[in-house]
Parts: sequence; structure tokens; C-alpha cells
Amino acid sequence: MTDYSIKIPLFEGPLDLLLHLIRKEEVDIYDIPVARIAEQYLEYIELMKELNLEVAGEFLVMAATLAQIKSRMLLPPAEGEGEEEGIDPREELVERLLEYKKFKEAAETLGERENLWRDVFVRSAKGAWEDGGELQEEALFNFGLMDLLDAFKKVLANAPAGKFHDVGSEGISITDRINQILDRLSELESLTFDGLFEGDRTKGQVVVTFLALLELARLRAVRIFQVEEYGIIRIMKAVADGSA
Repeated sequence: MTDYSIKIPLFEGPLDLLLHLIRKEEVDIYDIPVARIAEQYLEYIELMKELNLEVAGEFLVMAATLAQIKSRMLLPPAEGEGEEEGIDPREELVERLLEYKKFKEAAETLGERENLWRDVFVRSAKGAWEDGGELQEEALFNFGLMDLLDAFKKVLANAPAGKFHDVGSEGISITDRINQILDRLSELESLTFDGLFEGDRTKGQVVVTFLALLELARLRAVRIFQVEEYGIIRIMKAVADGSA
């Protein structure tokens, strides 16, 4: 199968992605370095396209908006602008981000926001992995698909040089890789995210493995969690073998 397409809401919307980038880069939301954030925003969009993940039109509209703001910041104020002169071109975007952030946090606090991945990405304690491999009761860090995509970008950057290949062009299908992952998880209590890609020799194989993981997550066949912020990502079966 060379035209595999998967529709998964990696981001609720472009504002969600922008907030993630602002948090990741640890920049002031009131003083956004638009050029830097716009560059990373486009990298995410291109990666999503390469993975055949559906990119909604609103993401492309935001990309154009960022480009426009960037251009306005590079140009000196036009003569005769009057009241417009001196207005920060980022002001409207900042207001939208702050409003979105406020409502998002309120919805999460009240528990009213539906989350497709709530049964996949562990947000509260079933335990944390320690050196001994045992689960200890303790809250896990808030972890979601954006963090997973960040981790994938690092794996992809370390993959052998070369262009992406069509999914399935190297003799391995998404279904085959799903079965291989489930077989490994039947033998092990958990896998690290990086360990999932052991044996992948090309970027094409890395992409197939990642798409298989996304499909397993969408089906809630696996649980993906992180013990500490920016720590090791682990994957385990959602239901242990032999469980009712």
C-alpha cells in the first residue's frame, strides 16, 4: 500500500500548535520571535504532510498570517499611517493566543474538554518507572501528541540520510509493522520510544513505524506515557495479555 493516509488530530488547531511552540521555546507570549516560531511552525506542517497526516486549511491560513506579520515587522512604518504607526503587528495574534489559552485551561480544569487520547496518553498516576522496573505510585507529567511528534523529529533527524519513501515501498506495510510492535509488547512489559525504531535502516522505515504507532494509539491498543517532563517515553499494551 503506497498511499496510506491517516487522519489524526495531532493539534486541535493552529493556535494549539503555536502555544506548544511558545512553551517549547520558552519565549514570552507578549514578545513572540515571529521569524523563529514561523520557521518551526512550517517545519511541523511539512512533516505532517510528509507523514500523510491530514492538514486542515486553517493551519495554512495561520502560516500565511505568520508570514504577513513577519513581513510587517521587517518593514519600516509607512508614511501617513497616523494612529496605525507604532502598533505591534503581533498584537492581534497575541490577543487570540491569550484568549485561546484562557479557555483551554478553563476547559481542562473543569474536565469538560473531550480528549480523544485520554485513554492513550497517561496523565495521572498508574505509576512511574524506576531503575528496578517496578511501578511506583506517583503522578505522571502531562504528555500528549505534540510531545510525541517532537520525539519523532529527533529520531527522524538521526535516521540515515535520504528522502522519504512511499509508505509500503520497502516491503513493509503499516499492518505488518503494527503486528510486529504488538508481538514485541507481548514479550516485554514496555518499550521505549527510541527502542521502537531499532532495526529501522531508512527514513522510510522510520516513518512506517511511527505511523503504525499512531494507528495503535488511535485504536487505543497501546498506552504511551512519560515519567518526567522531557524524559523517556514508554509504550505498553493498553490491556495486558490474559486480562479480561
